[in-house]
Amino acid sequence: MNYSQTLEFLFSSMPTFQEKGVTAYKPGLERIAAFCRHLGNPQRNYFTIHVAGTNGKGSVSHIIAAVLQQAGYRTGLFTSPHLHDFRERIRVDGEMIPKQKVVNFVDKHRDKMTELGLSFFEMTAALAFDYFAQSDVEVAVIETGLGGRLDATNILLPIVSVVTNVGLEHTALLGDTLAKIAAEKAGIIKKSIPFVLGEANAAYDAVFEQVAAANKTRVVYAEREFACEGHELCGDRQHFRMVRRRDGHVLDFDLDLLGEYQCRNVLTALATLDLLHEQTPLTISRRAFVDGAASAARTTALQGRWQSLGERPKVLCDTGHNAHGLAYVAEQLRGAGAIRSRKMFGEYGLYCDDVFFAVVCDDQLFVKVTPQGEAAFPDLPKAPPYEGARDSFLVEDVENREQMTELVRITCEALRSGPQRKRRK
Repeated sequence: MNYSQTLEFLFSSMPTFQEKGVTAYKPGLERIAAFCRHLGNPQRNYFTIHVAGTNGKGSVSHIIAAVLQQAGYRTGLFTSPHLHDFRERIRVDGEMIPKQKVVNFVDKHRDKMTELGLSFFEMTAALAFDYFAQSDVEVAVIETGLGGRLDATNILLPIVSVVTNVGLEHTALLGDTLAKIAAEKAGIIKKSIPFVLGEANAAYDAVFEQVAAANKTRVVYAEREFACEGHELCGDRQHFRMVRRRDGHVLDFDLDLLGEYQCRNVLTALATLDLLHEQTPLTISRRAFVDGAASAARTTALQGRWQSLGERPKVLCDTGHNAHGLAYVAEQLRGAGAIRSRKMFGEYGLYCDDVFFAVVCDDQLFVKVTPQGEAAFPDLPKAPPYEGARDSFLVEDVENREQMTELVRITCEALRSGPQRKRRK
């Protein structure tokens, strides 16, 4: 097979929820475990760091990988999904797996993968494990696909397990409450293996505590280990001042990733790397962290995290795709009033103090046009959020909190004072 034929084979095994619904999901570790035994269990040939979570696991994984690489370790990185090229999922020291390696692996093991009925993700994870072993990787950062307990990556025995946060996602598969989803993600906790929780929440902390206690390990809360005492945007990067709570140690550094939500991801990554340095055979210096964070996106080729694609017009790209990620927009607007969202027509409507003022369509923010808004912001671009809709303000600079807050305030005041449409009987 050539590379195109190889990809066709792999993608033909991808679950199609649109066609099959939840039956397309193939949970369980038996198939991946059997196949990895067939490969000689390559995932045991290097240290691994296992990362799960609703949001942020990609950014956290890339930051950790960049720092480990800066510290001198040959580093593997397995993430999903990809944006342009399938090979983005599997990298060694920032370089994508060669096409021929993908072809050779599938040619050699196609019959066995078909016999076991492996899913696309199982094939991809096994390919990554095998390639990392072949490449003499010393440590690999492995991101889960869906959930944790029954995720194909959970055959790993890592040196640290990480959950970034828990939000409502894949409720038909993982559960309809934060506690139920947390129980699935807590499944990556292994006996006596250190565990880091990025964001604490009273709705699920007890779940992680119980699973950790049963496995004779403790929960390391990132927010209790470090505090962010300074944060500012500096052009195409962010500057942070972090303080280690136990000794007051101050760490100043830059991050070449935008988005205010990265504050939480940085806390998680920093707590994990500190734990790795203190409790595992890995040595990670202060300089390695500072230099690694400063070039995290560049080193690991991370894309789609508040990534600027153009200036005229301003175009930002972010791969957040769930309600938990939408909370960031609400946080940016907290100065305007009580923000809530409501799912509608496959997208999200936004309300401020119960006034419907905007929609989020295809990860873009559209605010209703009012005469007052036009007077205050005459240069804001307009576009319909979907075909057949009226023009709305297209808010491209979501990082500009002051502008967003003022626009929402003016818009909602105008909508409240304007003529009220009669409800249909």
